[in-house]
Amino acid sequence: MASTPDPASQTKGITMGSTMEGKVETHESDSRTAVPDGVIVDDFHTIDPMRFRNVLGHFPTGVVAVTTMDAENNPTGMAVGSFTSVSLDPPLVAFLPDKSSSTFPKIRTAGRFCANVLGSEQQQICRSLARKGTDKFADVEWAPTPSGMPRIEGALAWIDCEIDAVHDAGDHHIVVGRVRHLELDTPESPLIFFQGGYGGFAADRQAV
Repeated sequence: MASTPDPASQTKGITMGSTMEGKVETHESDSRTAVPDGVIVDDFHTIDPMRFRNVLGHFPTGVVAVTTMDAENNPTGMAVGSFTSVSLDPPLVAFLPDKSSSTFPKIRTAGRFCANVLGSEQQQICRSLARKGTDKFADVEWAPTPSGMPRIEGALAWIDCEIDAVHDAGDHHIVVGRVRHLELDTPESPLIFFQGGYGGFAADRQAV
């Protein structure tokens, strides 16, 4: 959960091409898939892409700005909803960029990235990172992490990583990052993407 964070375009925004679809793990023993009504679908490619996006859009995700420094030492990045933790030992995280992304090749070349967990008031950063042919960081305040990656000011947390592995997954990549530094910054409401729109979230901290 790479394109344009405009709710009106659903999959173009927080790399919804590279996010919602990327969040589904399909484990098939053969080419047939049983559906609830008992009908057997022999070819999973017959699943309508828009229907797929609509159904997966009902799974809310956080939004992370994956940033790096390009070959000219300029900050760049992409917003994703597919960021996830992978392992505690060693500390690994992952995100799933669309193979059509023009930003991921820069991240891959750099070999490092910073995952910035965005707050509910940072929707505009998603739009800035979705721009093409312009300076994505023109309106984004940032500071370098210990490894020199862009840490976005006002983000709830940041995770400084180096690329550990890149796996092929259909029309996406699975990018595994090894965590080198991480920190909490702003204890505010996180930015949530749900059904093509953005919103905040307030946790119920009442003791269970």
